[in-house]
Amino acid sequence: MLDVRRMQVLRAVISSGSITAAARNLGYTPSAISQQLSTLEREAGVELLERVGRGVRPTPAGSLLSEHAETLSTQLAKAEAALTELKEGRTGRLAIRYFATAGASLVPLAVAALRRDFPGVRLDLKLVEPSDSMPEIESGEADVAMIVLPTSIPVVKGVEYVHLLDDPYRAILPKNHRLARKRVLDLAELAEDPWVGVDGLPGACRDILLDACGAAGFAPNHVVESEDYQTAQGFVAAGLGVALIPELGLGAPHPGVAIRKVRRPDPVRSIHAAVAAHAREHPAVRRFLLAIREGAGQVSGTGRVGTKTG
Repeated sequence: MLDVRRMQVLRAVISSGSITAAARNLGYTPSAISQQLSTLEREAGVELLERVGRGVRPTPAGSLLSEHAETLSTQLAKAEAALTELKEGRTGRLAIRYFATAGASLVPLAVAALRRDFPGVRLDLKLVEPSDSMPEIESGEADVAMIVLPTSIPVVKGVEYVHLLDDPYRAILPKNHRLARKRVLDLAELAEDPWVGVDGLPGACRDILLDACGAAGFAPNHVVESEDYQTAQGFVAAGLGVALIPELGLGAPHPGVAIRKVRRPDPVRSIHAAVAAHAREHPAVRRFLLAIREGAGQVSGTGRVGTKTG
């Protein structure tokens, strides 16, 4: 098999017109250059140079290999440049998983930042339930997943959790509700009201709501369940009950509801990024997480942006 480095030596000799000149340009001794050329001729099975006075000129085989050496040198330079781009995070694929309210409010801003700063990175974006993305992170199929972290942080080998922001819950009341005039409600004041359920599936979000109500001394009486936060607001506006909805889930508030802060306790869902081990130092991943934090400050007046943990 022909050695690419020896082919490049041959090209240097032909370009400079002599072994001595090539040795001087490459920083080798003439004998070392001659040895490389002799080995290349054995590999090729044909003479590559012929002497002309004090210099050399290529045989047809030598000219052929010199042309290919130039092509290979160009391709190698492109390969090295592409590898550098990949290592520096400017190319490649980034798989991101996110849940609905994050997708509506935070992810678009972060994706725009990635498109601007890392235009060569291909994005694989998928909307999933907050708890459904962890298997893809654990297997390495996905790089980053936005999740709602439960109170008890799960320890998963090869996964790092990065705190992005705290998303406080708000009380959603019908406009004519008896408590609508108050700016801040004690959660216990809603104990006797009918409730609109907004997190019917088991998971961290439902646990946060139930734990908060339990801490206030009651279990919410859900009279109707909703599949999404906007529909829940419609149910509340129609007078069917009250609800607790995280601030990021409010979207465009329904004109028929009043949105109030709650306390004693003030439930908050902690939004983290689960980052696969192989992606921890990827520049595009770091930029995505920074953009999420920046976006949280833009879309939420009270969302508390977090810092790295774990």
